[in-house]
Amino acid sequence: MLVAGVLSGTSVDAIDVALVDINGAGLDLTVENAEYHAIAFPDELREAVLAASSAPVGADRISQLNFLLGRLFGEAVQEGCRRSCRTRLKLELVGSHGQTIYHQPLPSSLCDRQVASTLQIGEAACIAEAVGAPVVADFRAADIAAGGQGAPLVPYVDYLLFRHAERNRVALNIGGIANVTALPAAREAESVIAFDTGPGNMVIDELVAWISGGAQRFDRDGAIAARGLADEELLAELLQDPYFSQPAPKSTGRERYGADFVSRLLERGLRSEVLVATATRLTVDSILLGLERFVRPVMEIDDLIVSGGGWHNPSIIEPLRQALPQTRVASSAEFGVDGDAKEAVAFAVLAYETYHGRPSNLSSATGARRPVILGKIVPRPA
Repeated sequence: MLVAGVLSGTSVDAIDVALVDINGAGLDLTVENAEYHAIAFPDELREAVLAASSAPVGADRISQLNFLLGRLFGEAVQEGCRRSCRTRLKLELVGSHGQTIYHQPLPSSLCDRQVASTLQIGEAACIAEAVGAPVVADFRAADIAAGGQGAPLVPYVDYLLFRHAERNRVALNIGGIANVTALPAAREAESVIAFDTGPGNMVIDELVAWISGGAQRFDRDGAIAARGLADEELLAELLQDPYFSQPAPKSTGRERYGADFVSRLLERGLRSEVLVATATRLTVDSILLGLERFVRPVMEIDDLIVSGGGWHNPSIIEPLRQALPQTRVASSAEFGVDGDAKEAVAFAVLAYETYHGRPSNLSSATGARRPVILGKIVPRPA
């Protein structure tokens, strides 16, 4: 079955499209011939999405963004198909994560009731209309309805793709937020430990955009961080964040490490390279803290399988290698999945499972009461 996975992550820097052949079921499921395409995100729309994610906006703006993003996601899948070497094959299914504009995994009080919630936009009906195929979207809601945090969802796919009979592995994705999936050797899926460790590229990217006046969106090759030294006092203060000591399951996002967080860093009046170096160390140290506190008590780490934009930043990867001398630190590409494509591939797999009526959340990762079928299906247009 030819399936497309499409998403724009918390960094809102591109629309990622993966085209992948998926067959089989359960532990016999196979993922082959993945192609990855990154479609540029329009600057004006990016600013509108970031504004909706970090400040109160009207229902009219959210509704408009929902439909506009759906159209763009549909166009991105069409563009991915046009670029594909498999244009003779008909796309059979699309999995769209959508764009997260609000994620509140822990309940808070509303009208005398406790409510957790999440909101991903990018109208699936618009995607289906554009591509002429059924679409699975809104993956997180069913897990939250079952008492989970709606995240992380990718650990199910990590288990299918990276489990090993003899080696203890950790899949680390460094996107806007960094998250880990610990895969003990020769264990069942519910033995998986997974959680967001904290900021990945999000804080670094926001600082670089501010420093450059919007001319740069990320620290290419970790060059700015390499020119500075982290402010150890500020770093120690940041690492006191209660989130880092909170046990799994846990998830976080822009609501914690977005514009307000970056504004507080800028108020320190530190030099630009010191701020970026400190934010980069925060990413590295929070990953290492998560591994030390919640993974190493359960297993040693033979392989650290890294994906996401953070893999391209030596100022993140080299300190991880130095801190984990007994661990093989390698790109997910060495394990058969392009590191830039992995999240999009994951949502193609999750869509495939939903389309076939199979649960694909892991309660050990999200805290849900039970396995649930994720997402909502928009059928192929008549």
